[in-house]
Amino acid sequence: MLEPLRQGLPPLNLAAASAAASCALPARYEAVREARRFTRGTLDQWHLGERFDDVCLVVSELVTNALRHALPANTPRLAAPEPPVRLHLMRWTGRLVCAVRDPSDEGPVTREPEDLSEDCSAESGRGLFLVDTFSDSWGWHPLAGALSGKVVWALFRLPQP
Repeated sequence: MLEPLRQGLPPLNLAAASAAASCALPARYEAVREARRFTRGTLDQWHLGERFDDVCLVVSELVTNALRHALPANTPRLAAPEPPVRLHLMRWTGRLVCAVRDPSDEGPVTREPEDLSEDCSAESGRGLFLVDTFSDSWGWHPLAGALSGKVVWALFRLPQP
């Protein structure tokens, strides 16, 4: 099992974030589209629209992974009283963090690059490779306290003003 990862993520003081936004996502694949729409609106509001393509790709992959791999098989896909996945966007002066919270305690599993090149026709298995490629760093950590599950995050460095 992977150890919880924090490499590359500088210490984050959530109280010092210059902006933060989050949205709950239902347990259905249309939630990926909702996450992209939320990300577009948030980045535009923060005047970071030029980062949308990379950030949106990473958000799409993180949300898809949460829906595909982190939800128990019996999770209702149509309506649930408490949406099981939540997207958080947090901005500091020099960085943006996208974090997806899900109810699974299992860490994400990456495929080896040689596995990806062997089967070019595979429709899945490239998500974390894309996250690693398009973000400056990524990782995950288990949740503590009353919340169960984990958070998978990706960090984007922002140009200094």
